[in-house]
Amino acid sequence: MSDQTQSFIEKVKAAYPAKGNYIYLGAGILDGEVFAAAEVNLYLHMMNRHGLVAGATGTGKTRTLQLLAEQLSDAGVPVFMLDVKGDLSGLYQAGESNPKIEERAAQLAKPFVPTGYPIVPYSLSGKLGAQMRATILEFGPTLLAKILDLNDTQTGVLSVIFKYADDNKLPLIDFNDLKKLISYLSDGPGKDEIKADYGSISASTSGTILRKIVTIEQQGLSQMFGEPSFEIEDLMLRTDGKGIISLLNISDVQNQPKLYSTYLLSLLAELYYNLPEVGDLDKPKLVFFIDEAHLLFKDSSKAFLEQIEMIIRLIRSKGVGVFFCTQSPTDIPESVLSQLGNRIQHALRVFTPNDADALRKTVNTYPGSTFYKIDKVLTSLGTGQALITVLNEKGIPTEVTATMLTPPKAVMGPLSGSEYEKLVLSSPMNKKYGTTVDPESAYEILTKRLNDQQSTASTASEAPGTTTNKPEKSLMEQVMGATITRQIGKEIVRGLFGMLTGKKTRNTGGKGIFGF
Repeated sequence: MSDQTQSFIEKVKAAYPAKGNYIYLGAGILDGEVFAAAEVNLYLHMMNRHGLVAGATGTGKTRTLQLLAEQLSDAGVPVFMLDVKGDLSGLYQAGESNPKIEERAAQLAKPFVPTGYPIVPYSLSGKLGAQMRATILEFGPTLLAKILDLNDTQTGVLSVIFKYADDNKLPLIDFNDLKKLISYLSDGPGKDEIKADYGSISASTSGTILRKIVTIEQQGLSQMFGEPSFEIEDLMLRTDGKGIISLLNISDVQNQPKLYSTYLLSLLAELYYNLPEVGDLDKPKLVFFIDEAHLLFKDSSKAFLEQIEMIIRLIRSKGVGVFFCTQSPTDIPESVLSQLGNRIQHALRVFTPNDADALRKTVNTYPGSTFYKIDKVLTSLGTGQALITVLNEKGIPTEVTATMLTPPKAVMGPLSGSEYEKLVLSSPMNKKYGTTVDPESAYEILTKRLNDQQSTASTASEAPGTTTNKPEKSLMEQVMGATITRQIGKEIVRGLFGMLTGKKTRNTGGKGIFGF
Protein backbone atom coordinates (compact mmCIF):
# COMPACT_ATOMS: atom_id res chain seq x y z
CA MET A 1 0.00 0.00 0.00
CA SER A 2 1.44 3.36 -1.02
CA ASP A 3 2.05 6.16 1.45
CA GLN A 4 -0.64 8.25 -0.29
CA THR A 5 -3.19 5.45 0.02
CA GLN A 6 -2.38 4.93 3.69
CA SER A 7 -2.61 8.66 4.31
CA PHE A 8 -5.99 8.76 2.54
CA ILE A 9 -7.44 5.92 4.63
CA GLU A 10 -6.18 7.37 7.90
CA LYS A 11 -7.49 10.83 7.05
CA VAL A 12 -10.96 9.52 6.14
CA LYS A 13 -11.11 7.39 9.30
CA ALA A 14 -10.18 10.43 11.39
CA ALA A 15 -12.79 12.61 9.66
CA TYR A 16 -15.64 10.08 9.95
CA PRO A 17 -14.98 7.94 13.05
CA ALA A 18 -17.47 5.08 13.45
CA LYS A 19 -18.78 5.91 16.88
CA GLY A 20 -22.01 7.18 18.43
CA ASN A 21 -25.21 7.35 16.40
CA TYR A 22 -24.47 7.65 12.70
CA ILE A 23 -25.57 6.70 9.20
CA TYR A 24 -23.10 4.65 7.19
CA LEU A 25 -22.91 6.20 3.72
CA GLY A 26 -20.18 4.14 2.09
CA ALA A 27 -16.43 3.96 1.61
CA GLY A 28 -13.85 6.34 0.22
CA ILE A 29 -12.57 6.12 -3.37
CA LEU A 30 -9.05 7.06 -4.42
CA ASP A 31 -7.73 6.68 -7.97
CA GLY A 32 -10.75 4.54 -8.88
CA GLU A 33 -10.26 2.06 -6.04
CA VAL A 34 -12.71 1.60 -3.15
CA PHE A 35 -11.18 1.27 0.32
CA ALA A 36 -13.63 -0.37 2.74
CA ALA A 37 -11.59 0.74 5.75
CA ALA A 38 -12.17 4.38 4.77
CA GLU A 39 -15.75 4.55 6.03
CA VAL A 40 -17.78 7.70 5.37
CA ASN A 41 -20.44 8.39 8.00
CA LEU A 42 -23.10 11.01 8.69
CA TYR A 43 -23.73 11.78 12.36
CA LEU A 44 -27.33 11.80 13.55
CA HIS A 45 -26.80 14.63 16.02
CA MET A 46 -25.68 16.81 13.10
CA MET A 47 -28.63 16.04 10.81
CA ASN A 48 -30.66 18.93 12.16
CA ARG A 49 -27.98 21.13 10.56
CA HIS A 50 -29.68 20.22 7.28
CA GLY A 51 -28.25 18.92 4.04
CA LEU A 52 -28.17 18.77 0.26
CA VAL A 53 -28.31 15.86 -2.16
CA ALA A 54 -27.47 17.07 -5.68
CA GLY A 55 -26.50 15.71 -9.05
CA ALA A 56 -27.51 15.29 -12.66
CA THR A 57 -30.50 13.18 -13.68
CA GLY A 58 -29.77 9.45 -13.48
CA THR A 59 -26.81 9.67 -11.10
CA GLY A 60 -28.59 8.04 -8.15
CA LYS A 61 -30.02 10.91 -6.10
CA THR A 62 -33.32 9.12 -5.40
CA ARG A 63 -31.54 5.99 -4.17
CA THR A 64 -29.37 8.14 -1.92
CA LEU A 65 -32.54 9.58 -0.40
CA GLN A 66 -33.75 6.01 0.05
CA LEU A 67 -30.66 4.79 1.86
CA LEU A 68 -30.76 7.84 4.14
CA ALA A 69 -34.43 7.22 4.93
CA GLU A 70 -33.81 3.53 5.62
CA GLN A 71 -31.00 4.12 8.09
CA LEU A 72 -32.87 6.93 9.79
CA SER A 73 -35.84 4.60 10.24
CA ASP A 74 -33.53 1.91 11.64
CA ALA A 75 -32.29 4.50 14.16
CA GLY A 76 -35.88 5.25 15.23
CA VAL A 77 -36.02 8.62 13.44
CA PRO A 78 -39.28 9.37 11.54
CA VAL A 79 -38.89 10.61 7.97
CA PHE A 80 -41.05 12.66 5.62
CA MET A 81 -40.31 12.33 1.89
CA LEU A 82 -41.73 13.78 -1.29
CA ASP A 83 -42.24 10.89 -3.72
CA VAL A 84 -42.18 12.69 -7.06
CA LYS A 85 -42.51 9.71 -9.39
CA GLY A 86 -44.22 7.27 -7.03
CA ASP A 87 -41.20 4.96 -7.04
CA LEU A 88 -40.27 5.14 -3.35
CA SER A 89 -43.11 2.88 -2.23
CA GLY A 90 -40.72 -0.07 -2.62
CA LEU A 91 -39.31 0.95 0.76
CA TYR A 92 -42.12 -1.17 2.19
CA GLN A 93 -40.65 -4.41 0.81
CA ALA A 94 -37.31 -6.05 1.46
CA GLY A 95 -35.04 -5.86 -1.54
CA GLU A 96 -33.46 -8.73 -3.39
CA SER A 97 -29.80 -9.33 -4.01
CA ASN A 98 -28.33 -9.34 -7.51
CA PRO A 99 -24.79 -9.50 -8.92
CA LYS A 100 -24.32 -5.72 -8.89
CA ILE A 101 -25.43 -5.44 -5.28
CA GLU A 102 -23.21 -8.35 -4.26
CA GLU A 103 -20.27 -6.73 -6.02
CA ARG A 104 -20.82 -3.48 -4.18
CA ALA A 105 -21.29 -5.27 -0.86
CA ALA A 106 -17.96 -6.99 -1.42
CA GLN A 107 -16.24 -3.69 -2.24
CA LEU A 108 -17.61 -2.16 0.96
CA ALA A 109 -17.05 -5.30 3.05
CA LYS A 110 -20.63 -4.97 4.30
CA PRO A 111 -23.15 -7.80 3.88
CA PHE A 112 -26.37 -6.95 2.06
CA VAL A 113 -29.32 -7.56 4.41
CA PRO A 114 -32.69 -7.15 2.64
CA THR A 115 -35.09 -5.13 4.83
CA GLY A 116 -38.55 -3.60 4.48
CA TYR A 117 -39.63 -0.44 6.28
CA PRO A 118 -42.86 0.96 7.73
CA ILE A 119 -44.29 3.55 5.35
CA VAL A 120 -47.48 5.59 5.21
CA PRO A 121 -48.48 6.87 1.75
CA TYR A 122 -50.13 10.31 1.54
CA SER A 123 -51.62 12.23 -1.36
CA LEU A 124 -52.79 15.76 -2.13
CA SER A 125 -55.50 14.49 -4.45
CA GLY A 126 -56.58 11.72 -2.07
CA LYS A 127 -56.18 9.16 -4.86
CA LEU A 128 -52.72 7.77 -4.05
CA GLY A 129 -52.71 7.78 -0.27
CA ALA A 130 -54.24 9.24 2.84
CA GLN A 131 -55.57 12.73 2.11
CA MET A 132 -53.25 15.51 3.24
CA ARG A 133 -55.19 18.72 3.64
CA ALA A 134 -55.21 22.03 5.44
CA THR A 135 -57.94 24.55 6.02
CA ILE A 136 -57.81 27.74 3.96
CA LEU A 137 -57.33 29.68 7.20
CA GLU A 138 -54.34 27.57 8.28
CA PHE A 139 -52.73 27.89 4.87
CA GLY A 140 -52.84 31.67 4.98
CA PRO A 141 -53.05 34.34 2.26
CA THR A 142 -49.43 34.38 1.10
CA LEU A 143 -49.05 30.66 0.49
CA LEU A 144 -52.50 30.54 -1.09
CA ALA A 145 -51.57 33.47 -3.34
CA LYS A 146 -48.49 31.55 -4.50
CA ILE A 147 -50.61 28.52 -5.43
CA LEU A 148 -53.13 30.72 -7.26
CA ASP A 149 -50.33 32.64 -8.99
CA LEU A 150 -51.65 36.05 -7.89
CA ASN A 151 -49.83 39.33 -8.47
CA ASP A 152 -48.97 41.74 -5.65
CA THR A 153 -52.25 43.68 -5.86
CA GLN A 154 -54.34 40.50 -5.88
CA THR A 155 -52.29 39.11 -2.99
CA GLY A 156 -52.98 42.30 -1.05
CA VAL A 157 -56.71 41.92 -1.69
CA LEU A 158 -56.55 38.30 -0.51
CA SER A 159 -54.82 39.48 2.68
CA VAL A 160 -57.65 41.98 3.22
CA ILE A 161 -60.20 39.18 2.83
CA PHE A 162 -58.37 37.01 5.38
CA LYS A 163 -58.15 39.94 7.77
CA TYR A 164 -61.88 40.58 7.44
CA ALA A 165 -62.62 36.89 8.04
CA ASP A 166 -60.42 36.87 11.13
CA ASP A 167 -61.93 40.08 12.55
CA ASN A 168 -65.48 38.84 11.96
CA LYS A 169 -64.99 35.24 13.14
CA LEU A 170 -65.76 33.70 9.76
CA PRO A 171 -63.91 30.36 9.60
CA LEU A 172 -62.36 29.76 6.17
CA ILE A 173 -62.26 25.98 5.86
CA ASP A 174 -62.46 25.23 2.14
CA PHE A 175 -62.78 26.95 -1.23
CA ASN A 176 -66.57 27.23 -0.86
CA ASP A 177 -66.01 29.46 2.17
CA LEU A 178 -63.48 31.63 0.38
CA LYS A 179 -65.56 32.00 -2.80
CA LYS A 180 -68.64 32.90 -0.77
CA LEU A 181 -66.74 35.53 1.19
CA ILE A 182 -65.15 37.06 -1.93
CA SER A 183 -68.56 37.37 -3.58
CA TYR A 184 -70.09 38.79 -0.41
CA LEU A 185 -67.41 41.50 -0.13
CA SER A 186 -67.16 42.40 -3.82
CA ASP A 187 -70.74 42.08 -5.13
CA GLY A 188 -72.88 41.55 -2.09
CA PRO A 189 -73.95 43.53 0.96
CA GLY A 190 -70.47 43.31 2.43
CA LYS A 191 -68.94 45.71 -0.12
CA ASP A 192 -70.18 48.75 1.78
CA GLU A 193 -69.30 47.17 5.11
CA ILE A 194 -65.67 46.53 4.11
CA LYS A 195 -65.05 49.85 2.42
CA ALA A 196 -64.53 52.05 5.48
CA ASP A 197 -62.05 49.83 7.34
CA TYR A 198 -60.32 47.84 4.59
CA GLY A 199 -60.97 49.43 1.18
CA SER A 200 -63.22 48.27 -1.65
CA ILE A 201 -62.65 45.15 -3.73
CA SER A 202 -62.99 45.66 -7.47
CA ALA A 203 -65.00 43.28 -9.61
CA SER A 204 -61.97 42.64 -11.86
CA THR A 205 -59.70 41.62 -8.96
CA SER A 206 -62.29 39.45 -7.25
CA GLY A 207 -63.17 37.90 -10.61
CA THR A 208 -59.53 37.00 -11.26
CA ILE A 209 -59.13 35.36 -7.84
CA LEU A 210 -62.38 33.41 -8.27
CA ARG A 211 -61.36 32.18 -11.72
CA LYS A 212 -58.04 30.90 -10.41
CA ILE A 213 -59.80 29.09 -7.57
CA VAL A 214 -62.12 27.44 -10.09
CA THR A 215 -59.08 26.33 -12.11
CA ILE A 216 -57.71 24.48 -9.07
CA GLU A 217 -61.13 22.93 -8.50
CA GLN A 218 -61.35 21.76 -12.12
CA GLN A 219 -58.01 20.02 -11.70
CA GLY A 220 -59.52 17.94 -8.90
CA LEU A 221 -57.31 19.41 -6.17
CA SER A 222 -59.78 21.39 -4.09
CA GLN A 223 -60.01 18.52 -1.60
CA MET A 224 -56.59 19.40 -0.22
CA PHE A 225 -58.38 22.25 1.59
CA GLY A 226 -60.84 21.31 4.31
CA GLU A 227 -61.30 19.31 7.47
CA PRO A 228 -59.94 17.21 9.04
CA SER A 229 -56.68 19.04 8.43
CA PHE A 230 -53.42 17.14 8.73
CA GLU A 231 -51.83 16.96 12.19
CA ILE A 232 -48.05 17.29 12.24
CA GLU A 233 -47.81 14.84 15.16
CA ASP A 234 -48.59 12.11 12.64
CA LEU A 235 -45.25 12.75 10.94
CA MET A 236 -43.32 11.75 14.06
CA LEU A 237 -44.45 8.20 14.77
CA ARG A 238 -42.54 4.96 15.37
CA THR A 239 -43.40 1.30 15.30
CA ASP A 240 -41.33 -1.61 16.60
CA GLY A 241 -38.48 0.79 17.26
CA LYS A 242 -38.36 2.05 13.67
CA GLY A 243 -39.23 5.53 12.55
CA ILE A 244 -42.20 5.59 10.18
CA ILE A 245 -41.46 6.92 6.69
CA SER A 246 -44.25 9.20 5.46
CA LEU A 247 -44.37 9.41 1.66
CA LEU A 248 -46.26 12.20 -0.08
CA ASN A 249 -46.95 10.70 -3.51
CA ILE A 250 -47.31 13.51 -6.04
CA SER A 251 -46.99 11.45 -9.21
CA ASP A 252 -50.53 12.48 -10.20
CA VAL A 253 -49.89 16.21 -9.66
CA GLN A 254 -46.37 16.55 -11.07
CA ASN A 255 -47.64 19.28 -13.39
CA GLN A 256 -48.60 21.40 -10.37
CA PRO A 257 -45.19 22.23 -8.85
CA LYS A 258 -46.36 25.43 -7.17
CA LEU A 259 -49.10 23.52 -5.40
CA TYR A 260 -47.06 20.70 -3.90
CA SER A 261 -43.92 22.74 -3.19
CA THR A 262 -46.01 25.36 -1.38
CA TYR A 263 -47.80 22.67 0.60
CA LEU A 264 -44.42 21.33 1.73
CA LEU A 265 -43.48 24.80 2.90
CA SER A 266 -46.75 25.04 4.84
CA LEU A 267 -45.86 21.79 6.65
CA LEU A 268 -42.40 23.14 7.51
CA ALA A 269 -43.94 26.37 8.74
CA GLU A 270 -46.38 24.46 10.91
CA LEU A 271 -43.58 22.34 12.37
CA TYR A 272 -41.60 25.48 13.11
CA TYR A 273 -44.47 27.34 14.76
CA ASN A 274 -45.84 24.44 16.80
CA LEU A 275 -42.95 22.25 17.94
CA PRO A 276 -41.24 23.12 21.24
CA GLU A 277 -37.60 24.16 21.47
CA VAL A 278 -35.42 21.14 22.23
CA GLY A 279 -31.85 22.30 21.59
CA ASP A 280 -29.24 19.76 20.51
CA LEU A 281 -30.38 16.14 20.52
CA ASP A 282 -28.54 12.85 20.03
CA LYS A 283 -30.70 12.35 16.95
CA PRO A 284 -33.36 14.47 15.24
CA LYS A 285 -37.08 14.19 15.97
CA LEU A 286 -37.84 14.24 12.24
CA VAL A 287 -35.94 14.54 8.97
CA PHE A 288 -37.74 16.23 6.11
CA PHE A 289 -36.63 15.51 2.51
CA ILE A 290 -37.66 17.92 -0.25
CA ASP A 291 -37.08 16.53 -3.75
CA GLU A 292 -37.15 18.85 -6.79
CA ALA A 293 -36.19 21.58 -4.35
CA HIS A 294 -35.66 24.24 -7.00
CA LEU A 295 -39.44 24.43 -7.39
CA LEU A 296 -39.74 25.74 -3.84
CA PHE A 297 -37.70 28.82 -4.72
CA LYS A 298 -38.77 29.46 -8.31
CA ASP A 299 -40.53 32.79 -8.91
CA SER A 300 -40.58 33.59 -5.19
CA SER A 301 -40.54 37.15 -3.85
CA LYS A 302 -37.73 38.47 -1.68
CA ALA A 303 -39.99 38.48 1.38
CA PHE A 304 -41.03 34.90 0.69
CA LEU A 305 -37.41 33.75 0.40
CA GLU A 306 -36.54 35.56 3.61
CA GLN A 307 -39.22 33.60 5.44
CA ILE A 308 -37.96 30.31 4.01
CA GLU A 309 -34.45 31.21 5.12
CA MET A 310 -35.72 32.04 8.60
CA ILE A 311 -37.54 28.72 8.97
CA ILE A 312 -34.56 26.70 7.73
CA ARG A 313 -32.27 28.59 10.10
CA LEU A 314 -34.46 28.25 13.18
CA ILE A 315 -36.22 24.90 12.76
CA ARG A 316 -33.03 23.06 13.75
CA SER A 317 -33.72 24.12 17.35
CA LYS A 318 -37.00 22.19 17.12
CA GLY A 319 -35.10 18.98 16.35
CA VAL A 320 -36.02 18.89 12.65
CA GLY A 321 -33.51 18.36 9.86
CA VAL A 322 -34.27 19.43 6.28
CA PHE A 323 -32.52 17.92 3.25
CA PHE A 324 -32.97 19.43 -0.21
CA CYS A 325 -32.58 17.33 -3.35
CA THR A 326 -31.97 19.01 -6.70
CA GLN A 327 -29.74 18.84 -9.76
CA SER A 328 -27.27 21.56 -8.81
CA PRO A 329 -26.39 23.50 -5.65
CA THR A 330 -26.92 26.64 -7.74
CA ASP A 331 -30.68 25.83 -7.70
CA ILE A 332 -30.72 26.80 -4.01
CA PRO A 333 -30.50 30.48 -2.94
CA GLU A 334 -27.15 31.27 -1.31
CA SER A 335 -28.83 32.32 1.94
CA VAL A 336 -30.33 28.83 2.26
CA LEU A 337 -27.38 26.92 0.76
CA SER A 338 -25.09 28.38 3.40
CA GLN A 339 -27.13 26.59 6.07
CA LEU A 340 -26.82 23.12 4.51
CA GLY A 341 -23.87 21.62 6.35
CA ASN A 342 -24.14 18.02 5.08
CA ARG A 343 -23.71 17.58 1.32
CA ILE A 344 -23.85 14.57 -0.96
CA GLN A 345 -22.93 15.64 -4.48
CA HIS A 346 -23.48 13.17 -7.31
CA ALA A 347 -22.00 13.64 -10.77
CA LEU A 348 -22.56 16.78 -12.82
CA ARG A 349 -22.62 16.67 -16.60
CA VAL A 350 -21.15 19.46 -18.70
CA PHE A 351 -22.70 19.82 -22.16
CA THR A 352 -23.21 23.57 -22.47
CA PRO A 353 -21.56 26.83 -21.31
CA ASN A 354 -24.27 27.10 -18.64
CA ASP A 355 -23.34 23.64 -17.39
CA ALA A 356 -19.69 24.67 -17.21
CA ASP A 357 -20.63 27.77 -15.22
CA ALA A 358 -22.76 25.68 -12.84
CA LEU A 359 -19.82 23.29 -12.34
CA ARG A 360 -17.47 26.15 -11.52
CA LYS A 361 -19.91 27.59 -8.99
CA THR A 362 -20.51 24.16 -7.46
CA VAL A 363 -16.79 23.55 -6.97
CA ASN A 364 -16.57 26.84 -5.07
CA THR A 365 -19.22 25.69 -2.57
CA TYR A 366 -17.14 22.72 -1.35
CA PRO A 367 -14.10 22.57 0.97
CA GLY A 368 -10.77 21.86 -0.69
CA SER A 369 -9.17 18.43 -0.99
CA THR A 370 -5.69 17.03 -0.56
CA PHE A 371 -6.46 14.08 -2.82
CA TYR A 372 -8.77 15.29 -5.59
CA LYS A 373 -9.29 17.94 -8.21
CA ILE A 374 -12.95 18.53 -7.41
CA ASP A 375 -14.00 19.61 -10.90
CA LYS A 376 -12.51 16.45 -12.40
CA VAL A 377 -14.11 14.19 -9.79
CA LEU A 378 -17.58 15.75 -10.18
CA THR A 379 -17.67 15.04 -13.90
CA SER A 380 -16.33 11.48 -13.60
CA LEU A 381 -18.36 9.99 -10.74
CA GLY A 382 -20.36 6.91 -11.65
CA THR A 383 -23.95 6.06 -10.67
CA GLY A 384 -24.14 5.42 -6.94
CA GLN A 385 -20.97 7.41 -6.27
CA ALA A 386 -20.82 10.87 -4.72
CA LEU A 387 -18.51 13.55 -3.41
CA ILE A 388 -19.33 13.99 0.27
CA THR A 389 -18.68 16.51 3.01
CA VAL A 390 -20.53 16.44 6.33
CA LEU A 391 -20.30 18.18 9.66
CA ASN A 392 -18.02 16.20 11.96
CA GLU A 393 -18.61 15.58 15.65
CA LYS A 394 -17.62 19.18 16.41
CA GLY A 395 -19.76 20.69 13.66
CA ILE A 396 -16.81 21.39 11.34
CA PRO A 397 -17.13 20.48 7.62
CA THR A 398 -15.01 17.49 6.67
CA GLU A 399 -12.68 17.49 3.68
CA VAL A 400 -14.56 16.22 0.63
CA THR A 401 -14.37 12.48 0.01
CA ALA A 402 -15.29 10.63 -3.18
CA THR A 403 -17.49 7.80 -1.93
CA MET A 404 -18.94 4.51 -3.13
CA LEU A 405 -22.41 4.62 -1.56
CA THR A 406 -23.93 1.62 0.17
CA PRO A 407 -26.99 0.18 -1.62
CA PRO A 408 -30.49 0.54 -0.16
CA LYS A 409 -31.87 -2.55 1.61
CA ALA A 410 -35.44 -2.26 0.34
CA VAL A 411 -36.84 -2.57 -3.17
CA MET A 412 -35.45 0.15 -5.43
CA GLY A 413 -38.66 0.90 -7.27
CA PRO A 414 -42.44 1.08 -6.80
CA LEU A 415 -44.74 -1.55 -5.36
CA SER A 416 -47.08 -3.21 -7.82
CA GLY A 417 -50.43 -1.45 -8.30
CA SER A 418 -52.35 -4.02 -6.25
CA GLU A 419 -49.79 -4.05 -3.43
CA TYR A 420 -49.79 -0.26 -3.27
CA GLU A 421 -53.59 -0.08 -3.19
CA LYS A 422 -53.67 -2.63 -0.38
CA LEU A 423 -51.12 -0.59 1.58
CA VAL A 424 -53.16 2.59 1.15
CA LEU A 425 -56.43 0.99 2.19
CA SER A 426 -54.92 -0.65 5.27
CA SER A 427 -53.28 2.53 6.53
CA PRO A 428 -54.71 3.93 9.78
CA MET A 429 -54.10 7.39 8.30
CA ASN A 430 -56.38 6.60 5.40
CA LYS A 431 -59.13 5.87 7.89
CA LYS A 432 -58.34 8.98 9.92
CA TYR A 433 -58.27 11.46 7.04
CA GLY A 434 -60.42 9.66 4.48
CA THR A 435 -63.79 11.20 5.37
CA THR A 436 -64.28 14.93 4.90
CA VAL A 437 -65.88 16.85 7.76
CA ASP A 438 -68.00 19.90 6.92
CA PRO A 439 -68.36 22.10 10.02
CA GLU A 440 -70.28 25.36 10.09
CA SER A 441 -68.01 27.93 8.51
CA ALA A 442 -68.05 31.13 6.46
CA TYR A 443 -70.24 29.63 3.72
CA GLU A 444 -73.05 28.67 6.08
CA ILE A 445 -72.76 31.84 8.17
CA LEU A 446 -72.86 34.15 5.15
CA THR A 447 -75.66 32.18 3.48
CA LYS A 448 -77.78 32.58 6.61
CA ARG A 449 -76.87 36.28 6.81
CA LEU A 450 -77.89 36.86 3.18
CA ASN A 451 -81.15 34.97 3.65
CA ASP A 452 -81.95 37.07 6.72
CA GLN A 453 -81.12 40.29 4.85
CA GLN A 454 -83.30 39.29 1.90
CA SER A 455 -86.15 38.49 4.24
CA THR A 456 -85.77 41.88 5.96
CA ALA A 457 -85.55 43.70 2.62
CA SER A 458 -88.64 41.93 1.35
CA THR A 459 -90.60 43.02 4.41
CA ALA A 460 -89.32 46.59 4.15
CA SER A 461 -90.19 46.84 0.45
CA GLU A 462 -93.85 46.38 1.29
CA ALA A 463 -93.80 49.50 3.47
CA PRO A 464 -94.34 52.96 1.88
CA GLY A 465 -91.36 55.23 1.20
CA THR A 466 -88.81 52.44 0.72
CA THR A 467 -85.60 53.41 -1.11
CA THR A 468 -82.60 51.45 -2.28
CA ASN A 469 -78.91 52.29 -1.96
CA LYS A 470 -77.04 53.09 -5.15
CA PRO A 471 -73.91 50.94 -5.59
CA GLU A 472 -70.75 52.98 -5.24
CA LYS A 473 -67.78 52.78 -7.59
CA SER A 474 -64.96 50.46 -6.46
CA LEU A 475 -61.72 52.08 -5.34
CA MET A 476 -59.68 48.90 -4.72
CA GLU A 477 -57.34 49.26 -7.68
CA GLN A 478 -56.45 52.77 -6.48
CA VAL A 479 -55.98 52.02 -2.80
CA MET A 480 -54.48 48.53 -2.87
CA GLY A 481 -50.92 49.77 -3.51
CA ALA A 482 -47.92 49.54 -1.25
CA THR A 483 -49.44 51.63 1.55
CA ILE A 484 -52.41 49.35 2.13
CA THR A 485 -50.26 46.24 1.67
CA ARG A 486 -47.86 47.45 4.37
CA GLN A 487 -50.77 48.38 6.62
CA ILE A 488 -52.33 44.95 6.36
CA GLY A 489 -48.91 43.34 6.81
CA LYS A 490 -48.55 45.08 10.17
CA GLU A 491 -52.01 44.04 11.28
CA ILE A 492 -51.65 40.35 10.49
CA VAL A 493 -49.44 39.35 13.40
CA ARG A 494 -49.25 35.70 12.43
CA GLY A 495 -46.59 36.48 9.83
CA LEU A 496 -46.16 35.48 6.23
CA PHE A 497 -47.56 32.01 6.65
CA GLY A 498 -51.03 33.05 7.71
CA MET A 499 -52.84 31.48 10.61
CA LEU A 500 -50.53 28.57 11.44
CA THR A 501 -49.51 29.83 14.85
CA GLY A 502 -53.13 29.84 15.91
CA LYS A 503 -53.87 26.27 14.85
CA LYS A 504 -55.29 24.04 17.52
CA THR A 505 -54.02 20.52 17.01
CA ARG A 506 -55.93 17.54 18.27
CA ASN A 507 -54.64 15.67 21.29
CA THR A 508 -53.53 12.12 20.55
CA GLY A 509 -52.09 11.50 23.98
CA GLY A 510 -48.58 11.77 22.58
CA LYS A 511 -48.93 8.51 20.70
CA GLY A 512 -50.56 9.33 17.39
CA ILE A 513 -52.93 7.20 15.38
CA PHE A 514 -50.68 4.12 15.43
CA GLY A 515 -50.66 4.08 19.24
CA PHE A 516 -46.87 3.93 19.48
